[in-house]
Amino acid sequence: MANGLLQLRIDDNLRKEASDVYSQLGLDLPTAIRMFLTRSVQVRGIPFSMILPEENYKATAAVAAMKRMSNDAENAGVADMTLDEINAEIEAVRNGK
Repeated sequence: MANGLLQLRIDDNLRKEASDVYSQLGLDLPTAIRMFLTRSVQVRGIPFSMILPEENYKATAAVAAMKRMSNDAENAGVADMTLDEINAEIEAVRNGK
C-alpha cells in the first residue's frame, strides 16, 4: 500500500497539548492521527474518545457532595443532631407523627 502525505496547519499550543496527552497514552501524534482516521473509516464517523481520567474525580465529587449536605443540614438547623435524634426523626416520619 502506498503512503501519502497529510499536512495539517494547527496551532502550536494545540499540537503540544495533544502530543502531551497522546504521550501519556503511549502514542506519538502521527500514530494517534492514523488510529483516528483508520477507525473513522471502519465506523463511518467519529470513532471514539480517548480521555485521561481526572485525578481523584470520584473523591473530589464525594467531598463536594458531603460539603453540600453539611451546608444544607446547617441551613435547616439540624447540623448538630445526634445519631439517636436523627433515627428518632426518621422513625417519627415513618409512623406518620
